[in-house]
Amino acid sequence: MAIELDHLIVPCRDQRGAAALLARILGVPWAEAGPGPFCPVYVSAGLTLDMDQVAGEPMRLHYCFRLSDAEFDALLMRLQALGVAYRSTPHGPTDGQINTQHGGRIVYWSQPDEHIWEALTVSYARQPAP
Repeated sequence: MAIELDHLIVPCRDQRGAAALLARILGVPWAEAGPGPFCPVYVSAGLTLDMDQVAGEPMRLHYCFRLSDAEFDALLMRLQALGVAYRSTPHGPTDGQINTQHGGRIVYWSQPDEHIWEALTVSYARQPAP
């Protein structure tokens, strides 16, 4: 069996609000309760993001999702419909632009909880097989 990532803990100020917003952005289901003290966001059949409420400011982390072109278009429409500002770089101004420098499309946003959320259509972390 290949190793697969099963779940991640996402620190947040309001776990229910963060789970609901992220699930709406991604177009996936979530639950107010799951195993443990978390609000799970069911990203795919193999990955759950467990929203974990923390005291104070949560550490800002980076999460990246690879999508098909159609899924990317739908995610971008949801960001726009929800009024979530997005940008073409991980850090920087919310320019409302899409990054196309790596052979696909990339968009970044910072809600919920100022994490760096990224969606891309072509992975720049993995080179295609020759």
